[in-house]
Amino acid sequence: MQHSIKSSLVIVLTSLAISSFILVTENNAERYPIHSADSTIVADSTHTLFAAGAQPELIAKQFKFTEGPAVDKQGNVFFTDQPNDKIWKYSTDGKLSVFMEKTGRSNGLYFDKKGNLLACADENNQLWSISPQGKVTVLVKDLKGQKLNGPNDLWVHPQSGGIYFTDPYYQRDYWTRKTPEITGQKVYFLPKGKSEPLVADENLEQPNGIIGSGDGKTLYVADIKANKTYKYQIAPDGKLTNRQLFVEQGSDGMTIDNQGNVYLTGKGVTVYSPAGEKITNIPVPAGWTANVTFGGKDRSLLFITASEAVFKLPMLVKGVQ
Repeated sequence: MQHSIKSSLVIVLTSLAISSFILVTENNAERYPIHSADSTIVADSTHTLFAAGAQPELIAKQFKFTEGPAVDKQGNVFFTDQPNDKIWKYSTDGKLSVFMEKTGRSNGLYFDKKGNLLACADENNQLWSISPQGKVTVLVKDLKGQKLNGPNDLWVHPQSGGIYFTDPYYQRDYWTRKTPEITGQKVYFLPKGKSEPLVADENLEQPNGIIGSGDGKTLYVADIKANKTYKYQIAPDGKLTNRQLFVEQGSDGMTIDNQGNVYLTGKGVTVYSPAGEKITNIPVPAGWTANVTFGGKDRSLLFITASEAVFKLPMLVKGVQ
């Protein structure tokens, strides 16, 4: 009887640990449960995403909280260490270097076609464009005189050049304000050449990760608080239409490969097919996996930001941009 009770307790505790992993952000201000679509947290060897037995390899563990990986045309990956207010570069030859300091507390990053690094600079709740030489241009300063909540992640439409970005509210210890100036946490669309963002979706609890398809027809947005990820059709004018539930899982950051598979983060990296079917989970030896992108000269290197560390995993598929 004693053995049976202990076994039952182990099963219950294991199930709870898997189904209710708690995210604690870098300032310990917010906590959110992230649930997988099921309780399987293993790397499935039946897929063709990466070689059987392959595991994420540690690149470095010298940061406070890594985020926002973005890849340039050459395949170099840039990522943020937001608490330390730095943007780092991981080159295609495997070298780490600081690209920029005093980055406006940049979080999510993405490159435009001209090679400028777009950044969600939430120190003053702005959207920046950073030239290859490090010159900053403020693309979005505010919304009708009100501060945005804190731009978090972004994606650039490959044809129009318009920018979609999420604007959740996470109280930062470097802000003087204690409450948001704007009601609601939304997804915005900034048409190319404009400085006033448009509301793309206001019916979300807390949008976070965002990514679009290579053909520019589909957008994916993770509602991290609701623990759901949605997909939308993108209209020619940039409006989002036909919102559908993609999967019952939220995400911090996300990416997509050339087969249309979507990669969500949180407890490792979970990969879903274009139809929303779970393919596999890639375990990452870190408390929290924040974001992910494809880098390298041929875009076949999965680059993972995970708490104090960054990892890489050679893939059999490639990223798109």
